[in-house]
Amino acid sequence: QVQLVESGGGLVQAGGSLRLSCAASGRTFSSYTMGWFRQAPGKEREFVAAVSLSGGSTAYTDSVKGRFTISKDNGKNTVYLQMNRLKPEDTAVYYCAAGYGIAAYYRYDIDYWGQGTQVTVSS
Repeated sequence: QVQLVESGGGLVQAGGSLRLSCAASGRTFSSYTMGWFRQAPGKEREFVAAVSLSGGSTAYTDSVKGRFTISKDNGKNTVYLQMNRLKPEDTAVYYCAAGYGIAAYYRYDIDYWGQGTQVTVSS
C-alpha cells in the first residue's frame, strides 16, 4: 500500500502561483512514477503532469506546459507541482497519483490516489 497526502492548495488570483506537495508513505516511493491529475466541477478527471522514477523525464498536458513544473525528492518521498501564471480554468481539485511508467498516466492506469486538494483561481 502507498498512502498519498496532498497539501498546498488554496485560493489565488489569476497570474499567481501555488506549489502543491504530495507526501508518500508505505511501499517504496521510488518504485512508482508519480504525477498529478485534476478534476474541475462537472468535468472528467484529467492528466496534468508526471515524473519518472529518476526525476529525469517529465510529461505535461498541453494546457499547462510552460507554466507548471513537476519535480520529486526521493529522499523526502515527496512530489511537487509548481504552478505559475495560474488561470481561472486551472480551478479544480488536484489529485496526487502513483503508477508504473509515464505511459500509465495517459491510460489513467493508476495504482494509488491521494484525497485531493482544492485549487481555486479567481479572475
